[in-house]
Amino acid sequence: MNIAFFASSLVSAYWNGAATYYRGIVRALHERGHRVTFYEPDAFERQRHRDMPDPSWARVVVYSAQSEAEVLRTVEQARGNDLVIKASGVGVHDELLERAVLQLQGNGCLVAFWDVDAPATLDRVHGNQQDAFRPLIPRYDLVLTYGGGEPVRGAYLALGARDCVPIYNALDPGTHFPVPPQPRFACDLGFLGNRLPDREARVEEFFLRAAAALPERRFMLGGSGWGDKDMPANVNYLGHVYTADHNAFNCTPLAVLNVSRESMARYGFSPATRVFEAAGAAACLITDAWEGLETFFEPGAEMLVARDGAEVAGHVRALDLQRAHAIGRAAYRRVLAEHTYAHRAAQFDAVLQGCAPQPVEAAA
Repeated sequence: MNIAFFASSLVSAYWNGAATYYRGIVRALHERGHRVTFYEPDAFERQRHRDMPDPSWARVVVYSAQSEAEVLRTVEQARGNDLVIKASGVGVHDELLERAVLQLQGNGCLVAFWDVDAPATLDRVHGNQQDAFRPLIPRYDLVLTYGGGEPVRGAYLALGARDCVPIYNALDPGTHFPVPPQPRFACDLGFLGNRLPDREARVEEFFLRAAAALPERRFMLGGSGWGDKDMPANVNYLGHVYTADHNAFNCTPLAVLNVSRESMARYGFSPATRVFEAAGAAACLITDAWEGLETFFEPGAEMLVARDGAEVAGHVRALDLQRAHAIGRAAYRRVLAEHTYAHRAAQFDAVLQGCAPQPVEAAA
């Protein structure tokens, strides 16, 4: 199948939290025989901050987003594909793209919307009856989401979606795996995440409050946007951590932390990419509590769960290397058995089988 993908970026993770997800999905689709062209705008300085060259498993088209006419010309290049996907959060001309890709529908071409931030999209649409995306939802052949489970699926179906299927985050074992620890990332608890409005208060609670409660322990924060944030003295702020360093960042600390964005935690069933990256590195992960976690990992055995910063501090205080390694190894076994992008791509193919246009039978 020839697939055209309009999304934020495949080749740069700079201010682009979905990069790992796109890479894992697209690479796994290629390995199943699909041919993917990934269209991404030249925006937000992402091309200046590339962390990978154009891959062999996808054709990358970087287009100018300076005018609507240029964007429409790029969309027209995708005509003739079997499947055209518009992802949420491209960042520039999203409304235009959401309308324009639907003009490619028909003549054997399916058009899907892939929502990588369904809670934000649904909150926006429910809060504004005039939202431009709202009347387009029933026109897409399929809505795919990065997470959300039945709450998100039910919400999209209520808005008229023909079908809605979560394709969860996962692990690409070719990019995220155990590596030797690196002294520069040595600490008791590490957290990696960009500063975002609906994450900041939860980072204050689960990470910074825990650090303040354990002044004798070392904490490490990676991600963009935190430079002017007041932090306890025992927090070392690294700034943006490039993808190539994520394995070492996960493998070196005693434990690493996952903090869901507020909207993701509220909808539940939305494991962040970092959860699977950490498991793939056999790291001991402490995560904030969210509904559906036990669907993916066994709390207490494959990762530790905390309801607030005090519980995060309690986990760090009680951990030793032996227990941390046992939890990390258990998570590693589980993620390889059930949660790789190969598993997700197989699910994707099964979903498409139900959506594919049926051949017209010759008249008797």
